Amino acid sequence: MIQIITVYGGILLTAMGQTLILALTGLFFACIIGLVMGLLGTVENKVCNIIETVFVDVIRGVPMIVLAYFIFFGVPYLWNNILGIGGLTLSALVAGSICLALNCGAYMAEIIRAGIQSVDVGQMEAARSLGMPYWTSMRKVVLPQAIRTMIPTIINQFIITLKDTSILSVIGFPELVNTAKNVVATTFMAFQVWAIVAVMYLIVILLLSKLAKVLERRLNRGRKR
Repeated sequence: MIQIITVYGGILLTAMGQTLILALTGLFFACIIGLVMGLLGTVENKVCNIIETVFVDVIRGVPMIVLAYFIFFGVPYLWNNILGIGGLTLSALVAGSICLALNCGAYMAEIIRAGIQSVDVGQMEAARSLGMPYWTSMRKVVLPQAIRTMIPTIINQFIITLKDTSILSVIGFPELVNTAKNVVATTFMAFQVWAIVAVMYLIVILLLSKLAKVLERRLNRGRKR
C-alpha cells in the first residue's frame, strides 16, 4: 500500500481534485437551476407549477448513468445528425457538469421550494403591505430567511453530488474512481487501491459533514437570539 501511495499518490490526489472541481461546478449550476425551478414551484401560477413538477419528476425519474450517457452521446448525435446543425462535441467535463447540474438541480429545486415555504406567509404579506413588489419581497425578505434553513441541506446535497461523480467514470472523465480503475489495471492490487480511494472519499465527506453540523449549530443559535 505504501508503494502505491508513493508511486500513484500524486495521480490519485489530482483525480480527487478533478472530482471536487466537477462536483463544485455541478453544484454551482444546480443551485441556479434549483433556484429558478424552486421559485416556479412557489408562485401562484399553474403553468409555472407544472413546469417545475415536470422537470423534477423527469430528472429524478431517470437514472443518473442513463442521463450521463444521453448527454454525452445522445445530445451531440441529436444535434449533429437529426437536427443537421453539426459541429457539437461535448467533453467529459462539460457533459459531466451538465449531468450533475440537472440531477442535483432537481433535488435542489425541492430543497429551495421547501425552504421558501417554511418561511411564515406573514413575512411576504407584511412586505407586500409596505408596497414592495412580489419579486423584491421574495429577494429581500423571504429568500434570506429561507437560505438560513437550507444551507445544511445544501451541504448534504453537495456530499451526495460528490459521491455521484463516481458514476461519471462511464463517460471517461478522469475523476477518482476512473483513475483508480487505471491504477488497478496497472498494479493488479485492487484491495489496496480501493482502500486508499475509500479513505480519500471518507476524509472529504467527513469534513463536509462536520462543516454542515457546525453551520447548523450556528444557525440554530442565531434563531434563538
